[in-house]
Amino acid sequence: MCIHALKWANKLRRGRETMVLSRRAILLSGVALGIAAAAAGKAQAAGFAEWEAGLKGKPAREIRILAISHPASDAMKALTPEFEAATGIKVTWEIVGSGEIMSKQLLAQTARDTSYDVYMVRGTALAEYEAKRMLSDLGDLLKDKAATPDDYDFEDIHVAYRQGIGTAKGKTLGIPVAGETFFLSYRKDLFEKYGRKAPDTMDELLETARFFQNKEPGLYGISMRAETGRTLALSWELFTPAFGANVIDQKTWDVTVDSPKTQQSLEYLLALLSNAPPDIETYSWDAAVSAFASGKTAMWFDATSLQPWLTDATKSKIVGKVGYVAPPSGPKGRFGPVGGWSLGLPANSRNKEAGWAFIAWMTSKQKAKEVVAKGGVPSRLSTLSSPEFTAQDPELAKAIKDSLDAAGNLLAIGRNWVPQTPEANKIQQTAGFYAGQALLKKLSPKEALAAAKPELEQISARIKKSL
Repeated sequence: MCIHALKWANKLRRGRETMVLSRRAILLSGVALGIAAAAAGKAQAAGFAEWEAGLKGKPAREIRILAISHPASDAMKALTPEFEAATGIKVTWEIVGSGEIMSKQLLAQTARDTSYDVYMVRGTALAEYEAKRMLSDLGDLLKDKAATPDDYDFEDIHVAYRQGIGTAKGKTLGIPVAGETFFLSYRKDLFEKYGRKAPDTMDELLETARFFQNKEPGLYGISMRAETGRTLALSWELFTPAFGANVIDQKTWDVTVDSPKTQQSLEYLLALLSNAPPDIETYSWDAAVSAFASGKTAMWFDATSLQPWLTDATKSKIVGKVGYVAPPSGPKGRFGPVGGWSLGLPANSRNKEAGWAFIAWMTSKQKAKEVVAKGGVPSRLSTLSSPEFTAQDPELAKAIKDSLDAAGNLLAIGRNWVPQTPEANKIQQTAGFYAGQALLKKLSPKEALAAAKPELEQISARIKKSL
């Protein structure tokens, strides 16, 4: 399972914001989760069973699903024959690359193509889907007891996933099936050797990185993504909320990139990266995890989904030597990012009822656990807190849950890791370019932010005009 997921992860493009997902990223419970649905109780199972039986009694239907190659889609494909037998709905899967799926969906929207009934959608791009009216609002379906099992319990899906990769402009446009967040991994052996504790605050993180920088020959303090451009902007955004800083205010869309707090956040990032390998400005996700897995750094701040690299002896020299904690807290609190994929209904679909039946079935409490058991990614609190999940590696399970809670904190203050606007890519490319100039010491942080402001103001004006 791990090797399959890692092969999949290696295919992803460098530098994109989607954090690489894998089967064992947050699934440590094995196949035991597949039978855990029985613990849900007779009343809950009856609610689902009655709803499922109602689907079977309807005329034969067919749906087509457009998805990416991914452990979550593999797991749902494995359960598709059971879904077909239980509901009478025939399913055809079309699998494409993660880099081409949105273009294909945009083309279908423009051509008014009605071929697809379920989309796998990039959660951080939902604002663009919403702006182009490509997806149906799922809110009414979730409330409709004829369309959704009584015991579906939408609130059981972690709020960070529900809001972070399932919602845009107040509309529920997707049901999360493959989410992830960031956490801090550290070398337990080195920390024990030098009497250090895992950092809990941003001050402690910086101090710890400085402590380990060149502590031993070839050892650096930390590795993380810092490739100049959008990648660097996404790493910068891991810290701005903790300072109360913004590149652009996501509520007013005013440019605040040159504010004292934003400058402070950039200076913190640069100080942290000064305790990384000397070529850190070239690091995307793969270089960052490889540096840590090879024993080159004492810490690594990146995606939960990449954790399997650290336990794969063919890729890691530090197997059994790694600990995990949630992102560090800062002056304004503890925050984290969330990204990943959801299932949505194409606006052009002629089979929305059957398409929704597929989504509701696969993401129900009963079947979601079976999806996880077959290699999918848990999105529900009931799975994340289950003994089957937590028993295998309590520290890792706690770090994942705490990190998701930190991501929920970000959403609670009205912010997203990737701004919910079709202009998000341009915002981050611009911010990341000028932050890169400061990282490369071509400009001071203050000069870099001042240079970024005019370009960001042009983007801001376009956003405000579109509102």
